[in-house]
Amino acid sequence: MFGSNRRLMCLGAVIPALAAGAATAAEPSLASLVPARQVVIIVPNAAAGPSDLLARWISPRLSESLRQNVIVDNKPSANGVVAGEFVARAPPDGSVLGVGNTGTHAINATLYRKLAYDPVRDFVPVVNVFGAGLVLAANIKLEARTIRDIIAMSKAKPGSVNVAIAGATGEIATNSIKAMAGIDMNNVPYKGGAPAVIAVISGESHFVLTPYGGVSAQVDAGKMKILGTTSGRRDPVIPNVPTLAESGLPGFEISMWYGVFAPAKTPAAVVNAYNREITQIVNQPEIKNQITGQGFEIMTGPAEQFAEVVRRDAEKFRKVILDFKMQQDL
Repeated sequence: MFGSNRRLMCLGAVIPALAAGAATAAEPSLASLVPARQVVIIVPNAAAGPSDLLARWISPRLSESLRQNVIVDNKPSANGVVAGEFVARAPPDGSVLGVGNTGTHAINATLYRKLAYDPVRDFVPVVNVFGAGLVLAANIKLEARTIRDIIAMSKAKPGSVNVAIAGATGEIATNSIKAMAGIDMNNVPYKGGAPAVIAVISGESHFVLTPYGGVSAQVDAGKMKILGTTSGRRDPVIPNVPTLAESGLPGFEISMWYGVFAPAKTPAAVVNAYNREITQIVNQPEIKNQITGQGFEIMTGPAEQFAEVVRRDAEKFRKVILDFKMQQDL
């Protein structure tokens, strides 16, 4: 009797494992779902930026999985509009993917009055690959040490604080601070992150909201200092720096994310297969170390979870864009 019970216990442990293995085996491979022709990953920016690096990290390994060529095609334009339209109009069969980010999808959904496509409805989010909050990087001589000090300065002398603006996400983050704190600061636009950083170092502007990678060298050299981060929790790369939420703006949270999108109506099986494959690729130690080395955090999860992030941020940014009259024509 005891021997029979023991055999039953062993079978009880083996059957769930066999069932799990069968479920995994039942999932169709990526190669069996994607047409047997060249796959293209469209990048909305020029080479060397985070979106481009994402595509070039995953493309060789996707090529191995698909057993066919996977090429990266950069289509830079104002906030990625050209690339966005190309992907939106592509066949929904997995042969064309696009790298997208907070700006190209959540912000563009409201920023431009007339687009030839809808940045949310015309895409299906595949996987959120990595992301990070922005940092509030200030002139080294600025007396302020936290966002609370910046707010106090602005209230004491409205309009006395200049903020270097290097893109839509930085502008939205700045305007969100102004709205939450009830303060007035001057948004000073610059043509890119590098000129904005130079303006802060020279004292022309007091601070800039930008990805950490864009200022880390200047901070290490003692030319700038970081007062806070915009993400919901502390950045693991700079854990001693408080979030804006914990240092004067409770509830504040804005993050940059970078992920992979497919045209709307791409079959769920194709989306989920790409999700599994890309998740496995970016969590390989070699790739993961390159991503975290750039100051980003791996953000992978189910496709539905990424879709909710896109919808949430599009709605959150819509209010800021409309309240601050940021809408523009192409």
